[in-house]
Amino acid sequence: MLAQLRPALVSTGFFTVLLGLVYPMAITGIAQVALPAAANGSLVHDAKGQVIGSALIGQGFAKPEYLHPRPSAAGTGYDASASSGSNLGPMNEDLAKRIATDADALRKEAPGPIPADAVTTSASGLDPDISPETAHRQAARIAAARGATVAEVEALITTHTAGRTLGFLGQPRVNVLMTNLALDARYPVRHPRVP
Repeated sequence: MLAQLRPALVSTGFFTVLLGLVYPMAITGIAQVALPAAANGSLVHDAKGQVIGSALIGQGFAKPEYLHPRPSAAGTGYDASASSGSNLGPMNEDLAKRIATDADALRKEAPGPIPADAVTTSASGLDPDISPETAHRQAARIAAARGATVAEVEALITTHTAGRTLGFLGQPRVNVLMTNLALDARYPVRHPRVP
């Protein structure tokens, strides 16, 4: 029995060190050298160097001068510690009411068809991207709030539209945080001074 126990313990210890310590540390080191921004969470910094978010995690934007993200069912909205979809099925009355309410609000903002991602949540509730159709649908509201033309805002959205990955994977998309930062830089909102 001891003859069988010793090799089992040695192999368990060896593979624990190899696959639990050496391999993860080597991959982390390679990632830090090859892709440091991605390895550290694709963090986004403001002009002062403060971290304001991640290009990979959605954030809630509600002000009229900003591109609004997809609805989120993660906690109270975009809560990374409660990442999840709503788990409501297509026949659920609560889901149908929420979608109808959101669609009515979007119809008041702009006429025309409403893209699915404008009223549906993603599986994680943290999707940082929206479809180009959803982004362009918001251009008139953003332009009015920022004192820009609709054509200028649409051109900026088009510039920040990413195509399919490798040319065939996924759908074209617009990163909400990165586009909002570009809007702030190009068309800052001028708030009146309070005496």
